Amino acid sequence: MSQFLVYVRRSRLYKVSPGVAVLAMLMLGLRPPVALAFQATAPASAAEKSAPQGITTPPGYRIGAGDNLEIKVWKELDASVQSVIVRPDGKITVPLVKEVDVLGLTPGELEKILVTRLSSSINHPDVTVVVREIHSKKVYLVGAVTKVGPVPLLSNMTVLQVLAEAGGLTEYAKRKKLYIMRIENGKQVKLPFNYDAVVKGEHMEQNIQVLPDDTIVVPH
Repeated sequence: MSQFLVYVRRSRLYKVSPGVAVLAMLMLGLRPPVALAFQATAPASAAEKSAPQGITTPPGYRIGAGDNLEIKVWKELDASVQSVIVRPDGKITVPLVKEVDVLGLTPGELEKILVTRLSSSINHPDVTVVVREIHSKKVYLVGAVTKVGPVPLLSNMTVLQVLAEAGGLTEYAKRKKLYIMRIENGKQVKLPFNYDAVVKGEHMEQNIQVLPDDTIVVPH
């Protein structure tokens, strides 16, 4: 913090902080400089908003059913929502604008829609959409894995990372015979995955990035 020189009795010179300098001058019946008084007493700028707290969304993320969103309207608590779950029909309910269809939108696209719809009630609304939880993007595991079932895709993940998230393979797994079931152009395709080879750094082209709704099959 900057320091200022203040003269007191017997012409002594002290280095003090701006706040202390203003207080000392007032107690001595002196008028502090305008700039110094403003620096010591001015409140934080209204433009300094607290950073939104949420998760880091994967590239290309679009809002899906089950995702948990937070809607922040600057200085308008009555129009804000701390937590709202996207319903199966792809809609959320927001104060002043009621229902909004959010399915397939990016957070930025939703912000623009809310700004437009809130403008009739709020002068120049400043809207921030924060993604608190993602539940719409999942990959599924079946077979000889420690944890069978869906795994949330909170970021870009490879097949090996998903298997690690599920606790790995069981002792009965056919480690060289794994495969990924995926829908491509309306058709189901089967992508091979040799676990033993990949963990040795071989056939790394098989360790692909999984996509939402992929199913990783681990035969017994």
